[in-house]
Amino acid sequence: MKTPYKNIYSVLKTNRFIVLTVVIGAMLTSMFSVFLVVKLHGETINSAFAISSEGDVIPLKLVSQHENLEVEALAHLERFHTYFYNINASNFEKNLEKALWLGNSSVDALYRQKKADGVYNRLLQYSLVQKVLDIESKVAIEKVPYRFETKTVFEINRGTITDTYELITTGNMVHVDRNFPNNTHGLLITNFFENTLKKIDYEN
Repeated sequence: MKTPYKNIYSVLKTNRFIVLTVVIGAMLTSMFSVFLVVKLHGETINSAFAISSEGDVIPLKLVSQHENLEVEALAHLERFHTYFYNINASNFEKNLEKALWLGNSSVDALYRQKKADGVYNRLLQYSLVQKVLDIESKVAIEKVPYRFETKTVFEINRGTITDTYELITTGNMVHVDRNFPNNTHGLLITNFFENTLKKIDYEN
């Protein structure tokens, strides 16, 4: 005799199979999605900026920051030394203001010392032109803070006389938040010190 409840167990088995299939499929899909998100995050977190051939930082380009750390460090040092030492009566205030964004209180202390010694007054009084000719830096990027040594060659034009000097500076660099356009590399010069200054014969 047939009853409407004869195949109830078959129906329950079918329903259970469907539910289990849906649950397992949803779990696998979720796990795969999480894997993709974690992988994408790992690839993106270390690749937020690009470096141009001139050493400038270009936002929103995906490259490895670690691979470009040395390029950024050298570009940061070149920019700082250019601003700090490539000065004349018309640009020194603007250049020094930019340079102070790239270093900490040790840079500010040196600037104030030079100001107290009358360096910038003589620049104005005699219309001197101090021009950077070459900058060469060495940076140890194995650990923070990054130790550096920079050789800056510059000339001072006194009108009829031009003298050329070689300056060796040393210091450290640490990471700070990037500030566009004031500190695009996100590095800060610390413990800055002028070691030696000598007059040289220079051929470009």
